Amino acid sequence: MAYDASTLPDVSGLTVGIIGGTGDQGRGLAYRFARAGQTVLIGSRSAERAAESAAEIAALPGVPASGSVTGAANDEVARRSDVVIIAVPWDGHAATVAALAEPLAGRIVVDCVNPLGFDKQGPYALTVDEGSAVQQAAALLPNSRVCAAFNHVSAPLLADPEVDRIDLDVLICTEDRELVDIVGALAARIPGMRGIYAGRLRNAHQIEAFTANLIAINKRYKAHAGIRVTDL
Repeated sequence: MAYDASTLPDVSGLTVGIIGGTGDQGRGLAYRFARAGQTVLIGSRSAERAAESAAEIAALPGVPASGSVTGAANDEVARRSDVVIIAVPWDGHAATVAALAEPLAGRIVVDCVNPLGFDKQGPYALTVDEGSAVQQAAALLPNSRVCAAFNHVSAPLLADPEVDRIDLDVLICTEDRELVDIVGALAARIPGMRGIYAGRLRNAHQIEAFTANLIAINKRYKAHAGIRVTDL
């Protein structure tokens, strides 16, 4: 069956929380969802820093002047959001997610963290005991609905107010097929994006690791490369 955006659910009323919303990827995603009219909560260990970041995003071009971007501590953001995106650095991933297990119970959790190391030869994929970052999150969040998505979205493109469309596919890995449509519909709120089911959580390792290849591509060709799946 070909991709058909008309079958996606209406997610415009969902509140999207971003844990790690003061980092480049988190801020970029927050900007795009706010620009699309989504209610966005920026999360940080520091509520003050989260509020500052939210105010900066709310003032960017294209964001409706409706107060739809606010900031709070991670715990509050987790409790108040319908969908929570984990966008923290890999070295703080396990501790951050584990600390939010209770407020994230029953929530949709989207993990976009890529476990990468860097040396003189460039980026490389790290070995994760659970198999991948999202599998680690799923193990730590037994009462949440977990998926991997937005792993390959360029932070500079997300943050650039002059970029109207971001033409790429968001690969979604999950055990919960209903999440494919919900997260796919959120991706489609950003012009040019599609959400594509890419297998169960055990298939997320190679998606996370492929980010190292994209970084190499971007460096070589001075680009902000993404992924587009053909024949869909």
